Amino acid sequence: MLERLQFAQSPTEHIFIGTDLYMYFTLSWDTKSQQLHTQKSFVDQADKASRDSQTQDRCLVDPAGQYMALQLFDGIITILPLISKGKKKKTSEAFALGEPVPARITEFFVRSSCFLYPRETDSQPRLAFLYAENHERVHLSFKTLDHTPGGSGDPGSAVLATQSERVDLELGASHVIPVPGPEYDTGKLYVLMLLIEEDEVSGWQLDVVGITSRATTLVYLGSGLTFVGSHQGDSQVIRVEQQEIQILQNLTNVAPILDFTVMDMGNRNGETHSNEYSSGQARIVTGSGAFQDGSLRSIRSGVGMEDQGLLGDMENILDLYPLSSKSTQKQVDVLAATFANETRVFLFFPDGEVEEKDDFMGLSLTESSLYISNIQSNRLLQVTNTQVRINDLENGMVTSEWTAQEAHNVTVASANDDHVVVCVSGLEALVLDLNNDLRITARRKFPEEGQIACIHVPSVCPGICLAGFWQSSSVTIMNVESLETIQRVVMSEEGVAVPRSLILTQLIPNEAPTLLVAMANGEIVTFSMDIKTHALSSRKATILGTQGATFKILPRNSGTSSVFAICEHSSLIYGSEGRIVYAAITAEEASCVCPFNAEAYPDAVAIASAKDLKIALVDTERTTHVQTLKFGETVRRVAYSPKLKAFGIGTIYRDIQDGYEIVKSHFKLADEVMFKELDTFALNDDELIESCIRADLRDGSGRLVERFVVGTAYMDHEGQDVVRGRILVFATGPERKLKLVSKLSVMGACRALGVIDGNIVAALVVIYGLNSPELTKLATYRTSTAPIALAISGNQIAIADLMKSVSVVSYTRPTSPGSSHTLVETARHFQTAWATAVAHVDEHTWLESDAEGNLMVLKQNVGGMTPDDQRQLQTISEIRLGEMVNRIQKVEVESSSCAVVLPRAFMGTVDGSIYLFALITPSKQDLLMRLQQAIASRVQSPGNVPFNTYRAFRNSVRQSDEPFRFVDGELVEKFLDCPAGLQERICEEVGAQADVEEVRAMVEGLRRIH
Repeated sequence: MLERLQFAQSPTEHIFIGTDLYMYFTLSWDTKSQQLHTQKSFVDQADKASRDSQTQDRCLVDPAGQYMALQLFDGIITILPLISKGKKKKTSEAFALGEPVPARITEFFVRSSCFLYPRETDSQPRLAFLYAENHERVHLSFKTLDHTPGGSGDPGSAVLATQSERVDLELGASHVIPVPGPEYDTGKLYVLMLLIEEDEVSGWQLDVVGITSRATTLVYLGSGLTFVGSHQGDSQVIRVEQQEIQILQNLTNVAPILDFTVMDMGNRNGETHSNEYSSGQARIVTGSGAFQDGSLRSIRSGVGMEDQGLLGDMENILDLYPLSSKSTQKQVDVLAATFANETRVFLFFPDGEVEEKDDFMGLSLTESSLYISNIQSNRLLQVTNTQVRINDLENGMVTSEWTAQEAHNVTVASANDDHVVVCVSGLEALVLDLNNDLRITARRKFPEEGQIACIHVPSVCPGICLAGFWQSSSVTIMNVESLETIQRVVMSEEGVAVPRSLILTQLIPNEAPTLLVAMANGEIVTFSMDIKTHALSSRKATILGTQGATFKILPRNSGTSSVFAICEHSSLIYGSEGRIVYAAITAEEASCVCPFNAEAYPDAVAIASAKDLKIALVDTERTTHVQTLKFGETVRRVAYSPKLKAFGIGTIYRDIQDGYEIVKSHFKLADEVMFKELDTFALNDDELIESCIRADLRDGSGRLVERFVVGTAYMDHEGQDVVRGRILVFATGPERKLKLVSKLSVMGACRALGVIDGNIVAALVVIYGLNSPELTKLATYRTSTAPIALAISGNQIAIADLMKSVSVVSYTRPTSPGSSHTLVETARHFQTAWATAVAHVDEHTWLESDAEGNLMVLKQNVGGMTPDDQRQLQTISEIRLGEMVNRIQKVEVESSSCAVVLPRAFMGTVDGSIYLFALITPSKQDLLMRLQQAIASRVQSPGNVPFNTYRAFRNSVRQSDEPFRFVDGELVEKFLDCPAGLQERICEEVGAQADVEEVRAMVEGLRRIH
């Protein structure tokens, strides 16, 4: 429950919040501390003698700013006066809520309600109630509020009196909103026009003007604008014009998530999701929305990239360099691309036209370039494998040139405005003076360090250069004029990883510059460098992938820079809130990149892949990117085939024709890239799709074939011997069309499907073998009442039941010609839980969610004393999530040996949230739980809601006092927002094992996971 309050004479607006724990409080913004301030809170407003509202809890605010009403229970409206600042009001009482007073009403099943705008003739506030009778006739009634203030402990009294006769409305009426004066406003699909004569309503007119998302709430914003808040589709801001609706803004909403699939974790080679970096690399595809707002959503958290232009097909580009043809212009207009044996130059005009130049300012285009840039004094610097040359930008004449000795090629190079440093044959470094005809000012060989792998001359610290070495696996900081060593850092004591790329840049404003070193094993190591002493500190390591990254600096408008890390999981590295952020980027196939701030493409970048070269805009930081495929139907189930590069989608279409509800289901095939529908298969009348998977099944010959398997249910359940559902098996060919190859009628709704040993597992629970075109029953075991989800690992099948929690059965293949397939129950959770989803997260361990918003981790007691003890699934962790989880998808993530947590599953909820569940490594469990407890006692929450109460397990049977062996990652990350002094006190409470720097580094690593 969330509502805006505006107290008379209050300089700021207030927010009223209500929770499902019957805790209510108001918040205001403190401009001095820049923090939220809790004005007043009610610990418990529960009326145990009354029935909870059967429609929706509501908060109503009087437009005149005098009262607020809560609709929490059927037949009761709780009235709270709004206390404004007055001469006789104490400061503590100003801008607060008065004591609650109940008022009775006769209307039940209230669909919508509101305070009306006051008229000049009104002496009392008025309310409107849109309600339905038992036989579903809809009416609109109006009531006046008569409130008598109390005193000396007496809260007072309130009476709601019926003002006039009720108004009959059509069945579809769902919302009522107040409007000021004689204006009119929009509902979901209609405009209600009030006809007013002499300040009295003489009638009303209802007109259809357009279609919006299915509205959950309507808010009139003024100036003819209305906010359509939708839980089942995108929210919208609309304006009603003559006989039409103009949609001004769409606000993306992925709720409710009915199903989802993890399309990849940065690895597109198969279904095994392996990534050592973060869930931000994952692309998750959800079935979201309902009815006409149903859609398929591709969700990826990372840095977005928008293509601006394609220069053409160019293979094997080694590097890119932005150049300016004139020294007077700030923007670039030339792009140089270097290949194995040539360099190509492209000139960009202000209108976006591009021309490739056969020669440009005397550059050597017949050989590969290692470095090209503009330098001061209107000159152009080029470094190739054999020479270094400086050209004049006015006439293209070569003004200075240095040539390497024969058989001694230049391998790497870097430069600033005064010096260029080159490496010859990988063994010797030379410094050439750019202001003195490329005279060699220093040269040095490195017999101890070995061959040079990379060189960088930073612009943020002009007096130094940095070099990385192969044999010693070290990085050396040197004086750029003499190449004398200032500091040497060994990156790997064992020498198993060597530095492949390094840069020094300003990532975080007003702090020391950051040195980034990319190791050959995919690790990124960062240091903070003192500008005066060049001392390195605060070493931290992050794994981006399995191969060495290449760095390119991208300037930002704030005077800082971000770093584009090119590897198999390309990422943008930037500073935010005083920390370094690693964000996945959608440039999956980038081989090289450079900034390209041209007049036609401001703030763009040039990106080359193995096949082409393009200009693109890259976001400055990580955001959530959502791509939508509208279906106009509820997307009930989603399955993904990497081989076909397509989705199998189960949809439900709903419409009303001639007063009757028409429901149809389809199974569709959609392309993964274009999100285009490829083929559709219509199910029978009154048949709904319940489950859908992609599976490798054994055909009659024993070989594995890829198939889509669909489970259905019929809406008509009359009779005992009727067919309740079907199992359908679809094949797809190279043309990506659906072909029904097998079908089987079953006596129950098939709400979940799985695969074990190449056979189909139906949640009935039955195992079927595919002998085209027949499905043969191999084994069966009745373990559940209403099975709703399956989790299969090895030969174990976990069944989540809507009424009986989780049970586990083991599958055994025939061991001899005369034996048969068998299913045996091996474990069960005997507590009451209305399960909604289940996933296998570790050996003998499962994650379960229930319909009341709780999460439980269950582990089989395999070490029990008796067989009955060994069959028990014990709760080893539990927490209240506060949202009902619809689907849990297991993920396999290869983590490093020093990882704090091990990601195991994604969870999609009815409210549109996607959560990551991870197991804490045993060595960090006590530390993180103590840290959570210490932070919870010191970090103030809105409304002063205790963390333990907020996250404690709660269902209709029992309620805990606190979460059990569960860590809330969002709360732990609050440690980074605490002042330094508070961080030290938190670590002192945690114990001797908690060093502030180590805890801060650990929490920063946890934050990078998402």
